[in-house]
Amino acid sequence: MTEPVVRNRVDRRRERTRNALLGAARKFLSEGRSAVSIQEITDAADVGFGSFYNHFDSKEQLFDEAVRSALQVYSEMRDGIVALYDDPAEVFAVSFRMTGRLQRQSPEMVRVLLHSGTSILLRDEGLAPRARRDIIAAQQAGRFEPMHPDMAVLAAGGALLGLLQMLDAQPDADADALTDEMTFHMLRMFGMNKRTAQKLTAGPLPPQPRL
Repeated sequence: MTEPVVRNRVDRRRERTRNALLGAARKFLSEGRSAVSIQEITDAADVGFGSFYNHFDSKEQLFDEAVRSALQVYSEMRDGIVALYDDPAEVFAVSFRMTGRLQRQSPEMVRVLLHSGTSILLRDEGLAPRARRDIIAAQQAGRFEPMHPDMAVLAAGGALLGLLQMLDAQPDADADALTDEMTFHMLRMFGMNKRTAQKLTAGPLPPQPRL
């Protein structure tokens, strides 16, 4: 009768250890310290060295999972917000505006993404596939001019990463205003007229959930 309780307790302990390792990895990545040793990671996570290999085969696998988990947090937040909108061009605009503001809300998570570089745009989760889907939908709806979706994602993604990097380097900058300005220019690049682009970047945004 007690076996399920013991198993659940073990599972919870394993989950805590795994989350501690992921938290330590995200911290190191946010500081640009990917050359740390496994010993340094387990020390930072306050877990035994041997526990590492119960969860990950290598440091590279841990860091990859740390990036993936950061993207998952972003994706769940983003998806919940844009579900309120039907216009795919507005979905793109809201998503871009929301993501720029994320730098002030969760700077450590954003730094994890920044230290991944442009390779973050080639992953199958997070930023790129959602942007690609939104852009294609906006093109099909006649809201954006035709453009190769992969080129469009790289252009928008590169602009977004540059914006996030600038905001990280300038903590006193007006993140809301700069993000909206960059969103405006992205919409114009995709062929939207000035008046419509201004309208999509001037409206209020829903409250962002706490991370």
